[in-house]
Amino acid sequence: MGLTNNSTGIGALEKELKIERMTDDDKVIAIAGNPNVGKSTIFNSLTGLNQHTGNWPGKTVTNAQGKYKFKDRNFILVDIPGTYSLMANSVEEEVARDFICFGNPDATIVVADATLLERNLNLVLQTMEITSNIIVCVNLMDEARRKKIHIDLELLSELLGVPVIGTSARSGKGLDDLMQAVYDVTAKKIVPEPVKIEYDGVIEEAIAVLEPEVKKHLNENLNSRWVALKLLDSDESYFYPWKNI
Repeated sequence: MGLTNNSTGIGALEKELKIERMTDDDKVIAIAGNPNVGKSTIFNSLTGLNQHTGNWPGKTVTNAQGKYKFKDRNFILVDIPGTYSLMANSVEEEVARDFICFGNPDATIVVADATLLERNLNLVLQTMEITSNIIVCVNLMDEARRKKIHIDLELLSELLGVPVIGTSARSGKGLDDLMQAVYDVTAKKIVPEPVKIEYDGVIEEAIAVLEPEVKKHLNENLNSRWVALKLLDSDESYFYPWKNI
């Protein structure tokens, strides 16, 4: 299948992406989001000059990494390409999907635009199907207020089952709250329970048949329900993400 411990996981990616942990307790955090939601502004605000860039393995797409210390822990932030979806219809989408799915980050921040929240939730929901270690960052809260858009962050968190933090990255507002949520999730002080996405009956029946068999062969870090869904999609690119390396 191509999804065993030998073929996927952060160990292989750390070598290819040159991710260097200072200690065994360092945490790798993916920062995902649609284009133009302020994702890179958050990355730059947190990491400052303590960052470097390169290319993703086998791709011409830029890979940006930076380090940030919060409280007693070091975080390695990886700014993955902006994407509207994890369906991999472009190189950027493929890179974003592969890192979230197969890179096994300790947590994933999904940045959403507070003024276009409904459109941005597509990526949030797709990411929640892959990993439970997710923090939703609703950025551009200042722009939303100017447009008289009110977002109930607590209710959104309750509906999604994951931490939801509001930020205005250009002014730095909310970034400490965001990193506190990241800290708590990676320290398992908060255990997100993402809402389960339900599909039509016939799809759910197929998942119920396929998932137990899939689970027998998987890297323990991969979500067996998500893999079963992708097998039903019949898209082989999901299962050979590093074939070009």
